[in-house]
Amino acid sequence: MGEIPTVGVFQASSLYPVLENGSLLPEGGFLVGDDAFPLKTYLLKRYPNEPTIAEKIYNYRFTIARRIVENAFGILVSRFRVLAKPIQLQEETAIKMIRTTCVLHNWLRKSSLHTYTPPGSIDYEDIVNFTTNLGTWRSEINALPSIARSRINNRSKFAAEKLREKYNFFFVMRVLSPGKII
Repeated sequence: MGEIPTVGVFQASSLYPVLENGSLLPEGGFLVGDDAFPLKTYLLKRYPNEPTIAEKIYNYRFTIARRIVENAFGILVSRFRVLAKPIQLQEETAIKMIRTTCVLHNWLRKSSLHTYTPPGSIDYEDIVNFTTNLGTWRSEINALPSIARSRINNRSKFAAEKLREKYNFFFVMRVLSPGKII
C-alpha cells in the first residue's frame, strides 16, 4: 500500500461504497475497527480516553471481537507467508492469490481443524485467572501492526455513537443478568 494512508486505500476499495450506502451488511451488522478509521454506523470502535464502567464492559467485549479478527488474519498470514510482505504482483493476480489463500484457509479450518489450528495456536481467555493466553501463531509472525489514526471528516459520528451506545447497553445487560459472567 506504500505511501497511501490506510483510510485512503479503504475509501478507494470496492468495499467502501457498499458499506457507505448500507447495501452490504445485514440489519444491525457492523465491522470492528481501530483508531485509524472513523466511527461509522457500520464500523464500531472502542470508547476512547477514560471510559465509564459500562463503557469498559463494552470495550472488553469489543476487544474480544477484535481478537477473533486478529487471530483469523494472523493464522492466515502465518500459514500463507506470502501475505506477510508487500505483494509484488499485478493487481488482478494479487487479488486472485489473496482470494485463493482465503478459500484454502477456510477449507483447512473446516476439513483439518486440529492440524491447521492445533490447540494453543489461537488466543484464548483464561476465565479462572482473568488472563489472555496468546496463540502460538504470534511467535511465527509479528502481530498485525496498528494503523495510523484517520483524520477524515466524519459526518455520521452522532448516529454511530448512538449505535455504539445500543451495543454498550446490550453488553452491560448481559453482564448484569443473573447467571451470566463477563
